[in-house]
Amino acid sequence: MTSIPTMHMPAAAPTTGLPARLLLLLASGAAFSVATLYYSQPMLGVLGADIGAAERTVGFVPTLTQLGYALGILLLAPLGDRYDRRTIIAFKAAALCAALLAAGAAPGIGLLLAASLAIGLAATMAQDIVPAAATLAPEAGRGRAVGTVMTGLLLGILLSRVVSGVVAERFGWRTMFVVAALSIALIGLACWRGLPRFAPTTQLGYGALMGSLAGLWRRHGALRRATLAQALLSVGFSAFWSTLAVMLHGAPFHLGSAAAGAFGLAGAAGALAAPIAGRVADKRGPELVTRLGAGLVILAFAAMALMPVLSTPAQLALLAASAIAFDLGVQATLIAHQTLVYGIDPGARSRLNAVMFTGVFIGMATGSALGALALAQWGWMGVTGLATAAAVGALVVRMWPGANAVVR
Repeated sequence: MTSIPTMHMPAAAPTTGLPARLLLLLASGAAFSVATLYYSQPMLGVLGADIGAAERTVGFVPTLTQLGYALGILLLAPLGDRYDRRTIIAFKAAALCAALLAAGAAPGIGLLLAASLAIGLAATMAQDIVPAAATLAPEAGRGRAVGTVMTGLLLGILLSRVVSGVVAERFGWRTMFVVAALSIALIGLACWRGLPRFAPTTQLGYGALMGSLAGLWRRHGALRRATLAQALLSVGFSAFWSTLAVMLHGAPFHLGSAAAGAFGLAGAAGALAAPIAGRVADKRGPELVTRLGAGLVILAFAAMALMPVLSTPAQLALLAASAIAFDLGVQATLIAHQTLVYGIDPGARSRLNAVMFTGVFIGMATGSALGALALAQWGWMGVTGLATAAAVGALVVRMWPGANAVVR
């Protein structure tokens, strides 16, 4: 049984099968909610100095946020198969507002770390929005609909760094958290008023619902491979973005938080290709997209090994070009993996999504932690080496014999 919207749906857009205003609402909701995970990254330099926290300790702010997100996906996202997703989104929006305000008011690193974990837990409203798009869209346009909503989500990830870098530099890092809370309050209200209701696809209790995750993992080899490959790509993605501001703050660049955040504009160019990846997945099959995407990520990260022999302006140009390329590869692969996973069992989309994104954000948190250690021990070349190796691992998973088979 699939989720059925219980309100009237206006005329659908021909490319996705969804009304344009509903698609815009879903994309915006995904963007604003997931952006809260990344506002802190360009602000780490000024934030740590302001509250008197050591560089290594401040690095746990994005790590805990991403761990909270992974935990929230695992423990909360499966509820989308059991309860009305619209109600879940509204509750999470309220909790996210409270966590953001707590972060903005934090007097020291202890409360900030606790608030960061809570932000991650509540920001999983994005992972209720994406399966909603997959449920509302017809099968023939599912890849394009998911790709469009994921463009919003991915732009939220990347442009959040631009916004927070500028706001933190001009108005202070606390202001950024307050502005973020206001944005979530507005988007939560819009989702409550604009989203249809969804009928549950299962009557399982919470314990049985959680227990079914292990069964899905065991039965579906496609789910295991998608999760592992995307998690490996996420290691490199997170290692780059979580250490970029610290690297640019030092020699030879000496750039502030606004400049670090501006690199999100480069990554945003790659995010705009997500709907294209969805169309290719619909027409040519998602497996091709996963392999091409992983290969592009490898090339983009490996290219940064040339930085030590380049001038400072050339290094910045290479960083921007690599950011465009690897973001395009990571995001195209993610769209293809979602298309694969959502097609496994329509009645378990929230749980399938929960399994895959738990792995993705464990990869994100691992990338943040390993990236910080690599930067401290081996410098920027250590970060790029880590990211390249992780991307190679992802391509190996996708190229492994029998990768198209589904184990049931």
